[in-house]
Amino acid sequence: MHIKYLQLRNFRNYNELVIELNKGTNVFVGDNAQGKTNILEAIYYCSLAKSHRTNRDKELINWKASDAYIKLYVCKTRLDKKIEIKIFKEGKKGVNINSIKVQKLSELVGNFNVIMFSPEDLNIVKESPSYRRKFLDIELCKLSNHYYYSLSQYKKILSERNIAIKKWNTNIDIIDVYDKQLSEFGSTIIKHRINYIEKLNIISKKIHSDITSKSEVIEIKYLTPIKELDNIKENFYMLLCKNRKRDIETKTTSIGPHRDDFSIDINGIDARIFGSQGQQRTSVLSIKFGALEIIKEITGEYPVLLLDDVLSELDTKRQEYILNSIKEVQTLITCTGVNAIRKYLGPESKIFEVTSGKLEEIT
Repeated sequence: MHIKYLQLRNFRNYNELVIELNKGTNVFVGDNAQGKTNILEAIYYCSLAKSHRTNRDKELINWKASDAYIKLYVCKTRLDKKIEIKIFKEGKKGVNINSIKVQKLSELVGNFNVIMFSPEDLNIVKESPSYRRKFLDIELCKLSNHYYYSLSQYKKILSERNIAIKKWNTNIDIIDVYDKQLSEFGSTIIKHRINYIEKLNIISKKIHSDITSKSEVIEIKYLTPIKELDNIKENFYMLLCKNRKRDIETKTTSIGPHRDDFSIDINGIDARIFGSQGQQRTSVLSIKFGALEIIKEITGEYPVLLLDDVLSELDTKRQEYILNSIKEVQTLITCTGVNAIRKYLGPESKIFEVTSGKLEEIT
């Protein structure tokens, strides 16, 4: 899978842009705040109809315009995809795939997959469990419509349960109905996450070993209070019942996949607390490249890889690993200078200089 061309209109600082991309490596070079990341953001948006930088779509629209337009032509093994998205300032968006209007945004997810690697991804290791849950949810939604549906239903029911337990005169029968529904959809989420983490752990171990010359071993484990994993649904329901009194007192649902986490250990030590900056960066690198390989394994095609200003954050050894590992993957790289990586670029690679929302190909 690869992007053939990208068209932008009134997206961020681009009034109008049409660019043809190479199947291999495409480098966008220039000073900061010129629009390099905006190109990657537009491509990412075509995967999930969400930005990786903001939850407010109106921020994506050029301040002089009333709407923004993205068009992406993706070549795939089976059926090419033309993805068109129009974003309106009032908060609405319209999505077409091969000129057919998408009725639900869930119909877009999985048509075009990307793996984004940016400096902010260090939060997956360093910050709260919400960052790690978000990573899992995004990757699993790409791969399974069943997971996407279960997650959306779970969030809806969780919200309704939390509203119910905040009332003074809580009806236990209603809470029981919510608990049965939560255990139904929640068990599906947990099963998918556990299976994904097990696969990610195996693949990331090899990647991490290669990057660190076998000096480090990474271990990823899913963390949940549900201990008997052979019958997740029943055990989840029992825990919800057990915690009802406390939940009513605290006015929130205290357990479930919305509270779960996964640990990242390096040589048996928690990388979040005790890992060095270099170890944390390498962990994220291993996890992201592991996620890339899982998409290839399940879909039969590599996703597009987006590297947003990450090479400058890595030492030479880790830069070499990335640049030697992307030969089969269409990759878009943003950086402030290209000299350090030029020797890794193939003869068909493209380099674009970005200046104030304008692109010029460097030959």
